[in-house]
Amino acid sequence: MRVDKFLKNSRLIKRRTIAKEACDAGKVEINGKLAKAGSEVKEGDEITLLLGRGPLRVRVRQLSESVRKEDALGMYEIIE
Repeated sequence: MRVDKFLKNSRLIKRRTIAKEACDAGKVEINGKLAKAGSEVKEGDEITLLLGRGPLRVRVRQLSESVRKEDALGMYEIIE
């Protein structure tokens, strides 16, 4: 799954266009490497978001094409 789509589906970022802009600005890393919006993410990957107050590190737990709001938290776990 594309990282911008994962960020939107997991509700870490509200809109996919904002997720794409964050990737283009170099504010998203996958396993310590800068990610482009089309970078593939898989279960077990660590994503770092450099937005807001400080870095947010999450580990991908599951990938889903469509997710209800209640189930979005199950897609990732926060590290640290």
